[in-house]
Amino acid sequence: MPAARPLTAYRPHWAKRLGVAPFLPMSREEMNELGWDACDVIIVTGDAYVDHPSFGMAIVGRTLEAQGFRVGIIAQPDWHSADPFKILGAPKLFFGVTAGNMDSMINRYTADRKARSDDAYTPGSAGGRRPDRAALVYAQRCREAYKDVPIIMGGIEGSLRRIAHYDYWQDKVRRSIVVDSRCDLLLYGNAERAIVEIAHRLAAGEAVQHITDVRGTAFMRRTDDDTARGWMQLDSTEVDRPGRIDAHLNPYLGMEEQAAEQGEACVRDANSPTDTRSADGAQPIRIVRTARPDRLVMPPRERTVIRLPSYEQVRSDPVLYAHASRVLHLETNPGNARALVQAHGDRDVWINPPPIPLTTAEMDAVFDLPYARSPHPAYADAQGRHDGPTKIPAWEMIRFSVNIMRGCFGGCTFCSITEHEGRIIQSRSEDSIVREIEAMRDSVQGFTGVVSDLGGPTANMYRIGCKSPQIEAACRKPSCVYPGICPNLRTDHGPLIDLYRRARKLPGIKKILIGSGVRYDLAVESPEYIRELVTHHVGGYLKIAPEHTESGPLSKMMKPGIGTYDRFKALFDKFSEQAGKKQYLIPYFIAAHPGTRDEEMMHLALWLKRNGFRADQVQTFYPSPMATATAMYHSGRNPLKGISRDPRKSESVDVIRGDRRRRLHKAFLRWHDPDNWPLLRQALKDMGRADLIGNGKHHLIPLYQPAKGAGDPFRGKTGGVRPGRALTQHTGLPPRSPGKRSRA
Repeated sequence: MPAARPLTAYRPHWAKRLGVAPFLPMSREEMNELGWDACDVIIVTGDAYVDHPSFGMAIVGRTLEAQGFRVGIIAQPDWHSADPFKILGAPKLFFGVTAGNMDSMINRYTADRKARSDDAYTPGSAGGRRPDRAALVYAQRCREAYKDVPIIMGGIEGSLRRIAHYDYWQDKVRRSIVVDSRCDLLLYGNAERAIVEIAHRLAAGEAVQHITDVRGTAFMRRTDDDTARGWMQLDSTEVDRPGRIDAHLNPYLGMEEQAAEQGEACVRDANSPTDTRSADGAQPIRIVRTARPDRLVMPPRERTVIRLPSYEQVRSDPVLYAHASRVLHLETNPGNARALVQAHGDRDVWINPPPIPLTTAEMDAVFDLPYARSPHPAYADAQGRHDGPTKIPAWEMIRFSVNIMRGCFGGCTFCSITEHEGRIIQSRSEDSIVREIEAMRDSVQGFTGVVSDLGGPTANMYRIGCKSPQIEAACRKPSCVYPGICPNLRTDHGPLIDLYRRARKLPGIKKILIGSGVRYDLAVESPEYIRELVTHHVGGYLKIAPEHTESGPLSKMMKPGIGTYDRFKALFDKFSEQAGKKQYLIPYFIAAHPGTRDEEMMHLALWLKRNGFRADQVQTFYPSPMATATAMYHSGRNPLKGISRDPRKSESVDVIRGDRRRRLHKAFLRWHDPDNWPLLRQALKDMGRADLIGNGKHHLIPLYQPAKGAGDPFRGKTGGVRPGRALTQHTGLPPRSPGKRSRA
């Protein structure tokens, strides 16, 4: 992994002497009380300001404050004019713009494109407090308010839109948000390292347009500027060129050994003029094939940029869109990723390699900052409470939870976590986590001794990673657990078990629940962890996400087979019985995922009936920007396999479009709902499975349609666990609970 400057290695900005703010100011009055004449940085966010390390604006704001910068917050401004963006004056360094903890479009609309009436990140759960595509709109208003102030965009909305991307709500490919917003820099992924470096360089007088070398950033440039000088450019504007982009190099070999193994070389053309740079400054290369013509040796990654198909190309050609998505996802490991460039007209969007993950010491430094752990007082009622119309549901959800790690190496194709936070797990130290639990116990109003979660994107990836840093840095696999658990992956849950046991012993702590989703295929490798979890940390029900029962859709999701769920359930039931507890698993399933045939949804419905699960709420697949499954949805091709113009050489994917098929797939998940029986009867007949229509235990739906209010003919005829128990489903989207960061 390349070396990175530690967050604590910078000399603090002069304003460090002004001390720590109880809350980052949201008004001029608060700035005056702090003795500030101006802010160095102003963060504009689509969420209400909650000073808690589960909220992005708080983490970035407090991290910059620790570096000595004066940081103000403009939360959920009225975007209809630029005036609300002037309330704190012009920042000395830059505006930091984010839509908030969720993508604003996913936050506002359901999978059926219907507007939601609520917003969990707003006081009183009121909807309509942020615009569609909020990051883009906020950036435009900041520019209108103070045209000469740099704009640095971050957050998940910008992160997932850094290249040309399919937009589900408009059903078309949109340009990179860097182009549409005209921000000066976009920060993707976890941004602490990048934002600290950029702030210090701007404070030192460096022009923002010259800051082009920070990892985890994207920016626009003209094709004739100097950014690409000294870089080797690989042309990948056609499907799977140059060569086999997906070829995995042997991670046990060094770069020279890898080149020797392949028997090839990458050289400049000796017959070319001395200066052979193209118009955009990139140095062309010639691949020399020698002993093994089926494989290629690439130039040094740290000075290589891959040119993706242009926006104009991917907008009009779904196959090239799938190819661009494939290349992007293969260039996400910070240890070996190359820079990417994509033309938009006569300008390029340049995307630097991903940020270097934070070390444990840096994670501790970020989470140990002096957060107030509550919403800003501006949201409180006259008694200082955050209840009723001032209640912020997202904060209530994570109020008594603690985030212990970041990242996810699962790589589920429908999920945004790996694409935003990366697949390398970044864990806090046990001491830091204990300090936060104690601070929550001692200072958070309403704490009763019950910790609602110790988790993160998943409950059980804490301190788990590759056995070898060298292998980890060289690996290009999109998942460490699919199609099976990598033999190089540590699966020891010992550090997590030790953390649970230490936390339970803290004075004043009565119970610690695990609310984050458990990666059960990883958990079965550590039965002792399942015993610990089941005996002490399950409150009656545990949510897990098999997502489907059939191998076809599971292969498109990169999820394990249902047999792994059965193994986990057997251990869960065994240890629950040993603990003398009645406890139940609540599995999540997904409807209408790309690659799911109607027959496979039928088999899932039969599995649900056999096991006695009745889903009260289900949600269909939601194509979030940049996800691999979204590329499948848009292109009808599988980017996990090779992309080719020849349909015989690339895998086609069944895409569930149209209201009828989407409703049908949802109906199979709610097989027990009489309102769905007419649709299911016709579908079963069309599928040649009328044998599943009848009133016996082996039938899926009854022959007749009961009158409204009549009894359920299947009541009492289903086996399994808890008939009627609510069953919800993961969407693979940014979390409604910012602390748990689950996929729901």
